[in-house]
Amino acid sequence: MCGIVGVIGAADAAPRIIEGLKRLEYRGYDSAGLATLVNGGFDLRRAAGKLSGLEELVNQRPVSGALGIGHTRWATHGAPNESNAHPHATARVAVVHNGIIENFQTLRDELAAEGHEFATDTEVVPQLIHFFLKTGLTPAEATARALKRLEGAFALGIIFAGEHDVLIGARRGAPLAVGHGEGEMFLASDAMALAPFTRRVSYLEEGDWVVLEHTGATVRDAEDRVVEREIKLTEHDGEAVGKENYRHFMHKEIHEQPAVIGDTLNAYVNPTSGAISLPDLPFALEDVSRVSITACGTSYYAGLVARYWIESLAGVPVEIDVSSEFRYRTPPLAEGGVALFISQSGETADTLAALRFAKEKGQHIVAVVNVPESTMAREADIMLPTHAGPEIGVASTKAFTTQLVTLACFALALARAKGAVDAEREAALTHALAEVPARAADVLAHDERIRGLAESLTHAKTVLYIGRGSGYPVAMEGALKLKEIS
Repeated sequence: MCGIVGVIGAADAAPRIIEGLKRLEYRGYDSAGLATLVNGGFDLRRAAGKLSGLEELVNQRPVSGALGIGHTRWATHGAPNESNAHPHATARVAVVHNGIIENFQTLRDELAAEGHEFATDTEVVPQLIHFFLKTGLTPAEATARALKRLEGAFALGIIFAGEHDVLIGARRGAPLAVGHGEGEMFLASDAMALAPFTRRVSYLEEGDWVVLEHTGATVRDAEDRVVEREIKLTEHDGEAVGKENYRHFMHKEIHEQPAVIGDTLNAYVNPTSGAISLPDLPFALEDVSRVSITACGTSYYAGLVARYWIESLAGVPVEIDVSSEFRYRTPPLAEGGVALFISQSGETADTLAALRFAKEKGQHIVAVVNVPESTMAREADIMLPTHAGPEIGVASTKAFTTQLVTLACFALALARAKGAVDAEREAALTHALAEVPARAADVLAHDERIRGLAESLTHAKTVLYIGRGSGYPVAMEGALKLKEIS
């Protein structure tokens, strides 16, 4: 849930770091902080609570410096207070960190011999890098040595005292993006944070680490070999993440559903023939004898709905697993089978691990994701995008409905390939899909009546959701939403 932003530019970094962090507030957090490099030393500002508290602190005690890192933290190791907020720093190294250092205890015991004390797992990272710097290594060399010692899933942003043209990032099991500007560079845990500064973004792959300078980036893989990562133009822009006139982001995204459902349908329905048209697949749909679906949370419920559709329309059996359990039951997977993975972000750790397990077992990998540049999208054999646009609200709304549309199109295309539906039945179902945006808009036209109904239920102690058939997982999703929001 944490967020990282790093800047190495020509203007003061602090306002830009805060601007980037604001675009990551939807992730949830309980403290925030930043550090810039001024006259060779670190200038830190940290605050518990909302990002507005950090912003107020920076207004009271301005921070200069064109190189800096910032962070929004969700406490997992150590209390949610100012002292545990990131960045954490020694005299020579400052670090922001998403994820967990699993061998924290071992490293802490080693570094305790050097006289260091720790409250959180993050603090071992700057101490460890500092230890290697003292042996005469450069910042890049010291970071490379430290990364070899770290275990866990993490993303890091690192700056160094006296080094005004060095910003290092590293990813292992947590996403990290590099923004390419004109004479300046950026680092962020989500490309959305970079939207105000640049649309030219490259994505670090698993095990990568990167040294940023004003003029560019040098990326190295887990074996420290220099590698190239493609620079892409992202679809994010500054306007897409505003609340506009809605009360909150979730309210806005509920009302975006007719439009994004329409966008998703436009990607899969041939405007000339009216038939479903999928991207070129690395396998023949008519040869599919079984589909394995894996996902978490809301995406899992979308997969449950898809199981009803695929089995009833195409007559193809479907197995579905929660991502965290899939690889632990060591399922028998026939060579050349189809494994379908669903994720809004394309970075869901358990789903990504399940995808890699299925890939090792020789499965054809299909990813239903909302972020075309995500790790899952890159590692899949074929991606089926959901076209939901940026989702800021923590509780998924439009991601769920666009996943359903995408999965319905897949089910119908599979049914056609298997000869399970004739042209008349396919046309009727496609026509029904085409009406969904209008039907969604009809429901949303009753927004005030729905709000009144919700107010009438505010004193309820228990709510029971009931559904049968494909309505059963929809009921489960409804129950999840109420639990998440209440």
